[in-house]
Amino acid sequence: MAHRAITSFPSLSILLTSLLSFHAYLAAAASEQQPLKEQEKTAYKIGQAIPVTCLNRTIDTGEHITDELGQLQYIDFPTCSETGRPLELAFGVDKEINCTLDFISDPFFHLLEFYIHNDAPLTCRIPTRPLTPDSSSSIAIPVDSTNNQVGALGSQSTLYTPLVVALTGTLQLSHVHVANYLNLLLHAAPKSTSPGTIDAASAYSVSSGTRHTKVIIGDALTLHFSVRWYPSPVLPSGWAGVGGHIFLSTLVYCLLSAGAATAVCIAYFRGVALPRRLQRYAKDKVGNGLGGYGYGAGGLPQHGNGTAKNGYAGYGGYGYGVSTGTGKRD
Repeated sequence: MAHRAITSFPSLSILLTSLLSFHAYLAAAASEQQPLKEQEKTAYKIGQAIPVTCLNRTIDTGEHITDELGQLQYIDFPTCSETGRPLELAFGVDKEINCTLDFISDPFFHLLEFYIHNDAPLTCRIPTRPLTPDSSSSIAIPVDSTNNQVGALGSQSTLYTPLVVALTGTLQLSHVHVANYLNLLLHAAPKSTSPGTIDAASAYSVSSGTRHTKVIIGDALTLHFSVRWYPSPVLPSGWAGVGGHIFLSTLVYCLLSAGAATAVCIAYFRGVALPRRLQRYAKDKVGNGLGGYGYGAGGLPQHGNGTAKNGYAGYGGYGYGVSTGTGKRD
């Protein structure tokens, strides 16, 4: 009995060691999954709204405004009459967005002049990830422990992604022409590394010479945004550019087209044009005296042997009947 009790202790110790190892494995797996769960909580879902805020600027010089701590101030994008809210984007959704500003005030009109004249850019930003209550409580760009800005213009741009709107147009003495059709391009980070994250963004006016609107103080201004999303920081391949590129398929197509055109031309020449020319050449030879009629003096037809037709002897003879061409002798 004593021997059995002694031999059971090694089995019990092995069992306890296995249980402790399994518990440690579960704890390590749970700790590894925790950052993933936190990352999923701070990732955009398809169609989730993305707020747009822009730098607050003075109307006198266009300089950006800072708070009492010297931090840049961001304010909401002007309210769109279509939604009753400031401009918002939908994550991962390509669509056309109209944002109508019902009333262009005098201060905002002067800011439009700065934007169009490129004295001060329309600098905006969007959250790289969904904002938490802590990060969205302040309009100013937050700073980290080393006093580095982590916002749109900081050295560590992680919290916000810059969105500079290149608004173009023409300035006049009493009004401005605003190119109000804009392309808005956004790049999402790859799903394999940072799902639901914005990597880059940009907006710019297009067709400023034809698609613009006249604006004076008190008018309404409609901005037409054509929003397109890209699933990675890399632009899609296959773009031929303005001048185009020569690909192997294009070269083969040109060679095949040239060969087909050559074959058609040869077939037409040998089957249609050449027989017609030979037939015409043969008729001309026959009509020039090969076994037929020739032409004598005066352009009258005569036989090939020089005798006149219908008795007319031509230049050397008179009378009717067949003549030898010597004419009448005295």
